[in-house]
Amino acid sequence: MKWNQLLSTKRLGMEEWKTSARPEDRTQFQRDYDRIIFSSPFRRMQNKTQVFPLPEHIFVHNRLTHSLEVASVGRSLGNLLAEKVTAEFPENPLISEIGTIVSSACLAHDLGNPPFGHSGESAISNFFQNGAGKEFENRLSPAEWSDFIRFDGNANALRLLTHQFNGKRPGGFALTYPTLASIVKYPFESPLATKQKFGFFQSEKE
Repeated sequence: MKWNQLLSTKRLGMEEWKTSARPEDRTQFQRDYDRIIFSSPFRRMQNKTQVFPLPEHIFVHNRLTHSLEVASVGRSLGNLLAEKVTAEFPENPLISEIGTIVSSACLAHDLGNPPFGHSGESAISNFFQNGAGKEFENRLSPAEWSDFIRFDGNANALRLLTHQFNGKRPGGFALTYPTLASIVKYPFESPLATKQKFGFFQSEKE
């Protein structure tokens, strides 16, 4: 595996930006983690319940607490991997950041899920395939239409993190390429998906 190519501090929309020569209090990948955890899409997950049986307690598990727990486990697993990889490639200092990259991916893994999770995905897909949304079919390319009738929360998460805000720079949250790559669990578009899951919408294909 070519770790020198996989691990980079370049950011989407800020490719020409140079890391400051002064000592920094956070690494670039820690900045990614912080940008996600302080973001509005992340905070909105507190209103989305995690799948659960009839609860015995007042507390109901939501997507936000679930993502924090997953990020904690992911960081530990990533750090274990980093230790093993560092032993083989000691010349690459960014390998020590694998735990942070994995934890950022874990934080973001549910960002694009609609309310009611997979049932919400099915409802959105059905709206366009069989409901009132079908009127938009002739305005879209076949690949774009496939995105709508096979709506997927994973692709939506990538869109949330990379979509340009009004009046702002390109790149959305301007996360590093390794962090964004770790979020794309299914590296293909909807027309190539054999099942419901795919990694990005046509709007993010470039």
